[in-house]
Amino acid sequence: MAWGLPSAASLARLCQKLNRLKSLEDTTMETSLRRCLSTLDLALLGIGGMVGSGLYVLTGTVAKELAGPAVLISFAIAAVASLLAALCYAEFGARVPRTGSAYMFTYVSMGELWAFLIGWNVLLEYMIGGAAVARAWSGYLDSIFSHRIRNFTESHVGQWQVPFLAHYPDFLAAGILLVASAFVSCGARVSSWLNHIFSALSLGVIIFIVVLGFVLAQTKNWSAQEGGFAPFGVSGILAGTATCFYAFVGFDVIAASSEEARNPKRAVPMAIAISLGLAAGAYILVSMVLTLMVPWHSLDPESALADAFYRRGYGWAGFIVAAGSICAMNTVLLSNLFSLPRIVYAMAADGLFFKVFARVHPKTQVPVIAIVVFGSLMALLALILDLEALVQFLSIGTLLAYTFVAASIIILRFQRAPTPSSPPAASSPGPPSKQYESFSDRLQLVGVTQAEVAEPGQLKPAWRPYLSFLIGHGGSGAAVTWALGGLMVSAIGLSCVLLFGDSPLHLPRWCSIFLLVLCSLAFLFSLLLLGAHQQQPSQDTFQIPWVPLTPALSILLNICLMMKLSYMTWLRFALWLLGLAFTLAMESGTAKRTCKTLQVQAVPATWYSLAGAWREQWRRCSPPAKTAQDLPPAPTAQGAAADAHHAVWNGPHCQGLAGPAPPPPTLPPLCQHLWSLFLSWKEEY
Repeated sequence: MAWGLPSAASLARLCQKLNRLKSLEDTTMETSLRRCLSTLDLALLGIGGMVGSGLYVLTGTVAKELAGPAVLISFAIAAVASLLAALCYAEFGARVPRTGSAYMFTYVSMGELWAFLIGWNVLLEYMIGGAAVARAWSGYLDSIFSHRIRNFTESHVGQWQVPFLAHYPDFLAAGILLVASAFVSCGARVSSWLNHIFSALSLGVIIFIVVLGFVLAQTKNWSAQEGGFAPFGVSGILAGTATCFYAFVGFDVIAASSEEARNPKRAVPMAIAISLGLAAGAYILVSMVLTLMVPWHSLDPESALADAFYRRGYGWAGFIVAAGSICAMNTVLLSNLFSLPRIVYAMAADGLFFKVFARVHPKTQVPVIAIVVFGSLMALLALILDLEALVQFLSIGTLLAYTFVAASIIILRFQRAPTPSSPPAASSPGPPSKQYESFSDRLQLVGVTQAEVAEPGQLKPAWRPYLSFLIGHGGSGAAVTWALGGLMVSAIGLSCVLLFGDSPLHLPRWCSIFLLVLCSLAFLFSLLLLGAHQQQPSQDTFQIPWVPLTPALSILLNICLMMKLSYMTWLRFALWLLGLAFTLAMESGTAKRTCKTLQVQAVPATWYSLAGAWREQWRRCSPPAKTAQDLPPAPTAQGAAADAHHAVWNGPHCQGLAGPAPPPPTLPPLCQHLWSLFLSWKEEY
């Protein structure tokens, strides 16, 4: 074996660390944040996140270019498709009332590595989304004043002709983000009441649009003379559905706020259902009145509603529409700035981000540092960057989070329910309770002969005569894992065949049909195999019906939508993942490990003080080489420095030194990880 290369055992241990799961404490309602949000507060947060500028722009664009008056069917189908993902968030938000949204759900069910990737993608999604909405808010307000703000900025600052930078600095967009960050940092109640005001104004404008629109409606605009109800056919309706799906992105703010809800088990599912229902109703009704007021082919995609009222002789209504659009964009900004710092707080509390972002203000009980820092970064993005090329990251990040949450639901249902841990007896001390487990640990199987009733992850008694061969090959837990993997792979294959067919690969017709049938059968077989295993018993919280069918359909839909994205989006996303992988490789040893008998907290230390402390310690003690009996058997990354330090100080070579052992020098996160790898490799050699 070459010197300096890790062995298979050390790599296996590293992979096991990356695959560990986060086990929640028994008292999941305890939190450093303030539980002050009601069901109404959460529902209005969700409505604010979904009903934004898309209501005033997306409706006209899809109606004119994709679906015609059938845009209301596109919105209805998109709402049902979004409901699949929303149900997954509702179950997790009720069972895991912790902030973090998709990051926390993935950490609980799939492991640290996937949670790290999802968490960073969600952070990127919120930052780019908030900056893009701020730029749209600024541009909309600038258009009301005949672009005087932009002309003033260009004349006094000048234009930029630099790639990836905006043509001019948007001070108005950066300013509104800083002001919104200041309000959000005042506490959850202040943010909630501010969202109440803007949401009430936005809903009032929507009611005004619907009522006046039905008064001005003309059914002839849906007649055959104007092209009919569905001029683009079924393909146009489906194409419009793919676009309208992104209008319902934003309900995850409810799950991200579950740690601040008074009764999350009841409030989170109800708030998601109410907000999604009201948002779907708003999009469908506005699309209906818009295509009834004027012919669909004469709509102005940039300002469809204001232009429709102007053409019907109600130009004054355009100002009300503009005010409603600005209020709607304000609610989206508040939604982004409310969710982003809480996800940062959750990652920092778990040790996957700088610990300073886990600090909560004692008075407002919100992560103020995270709000200020990331609000400023979002303002910087809106100030100088050209966000058009980065906006596509929103789609792939959102869809990836939806996919992992749906897969996490399947994993959660087939895991054993965590048993309440009891404190160890004083007479029989044992190792501390393990706080993190791997996915395979949670899918262990109890032998068929040991219990008559199947436990979660076991084959159901009715299926054992037909699938008994699975028990002898890794157990039913392994079968569930392979079935879920087969479900994901078959969903990817089925999406590729459905979307691309034989055109990109120039395959014969019979080959495309064969691949379609093969992928469909693999998908159905994976569902059947999952359904043959026992799930967890019913909980006292909300649960999705028809598992694993419902999350599997959500996975298939999300993968289909991801496959429709451009290859440049996938290339940028791959580069982003490579950067995250490098960051995780350096920080994989920093995740906080807690146990009931011992808790070690790292204290920041500089490289200079670290090196000086170790030089002084070894100069005073000067111990010879130690054997395996003198050192701890398997030091961990977090306790490596402390264990080695106390082993040296309390060893036979330092018995003559007076006084207790001084505090050990603490390691930075990167050094902890490198030290752990060094010790594990040294043991192998």
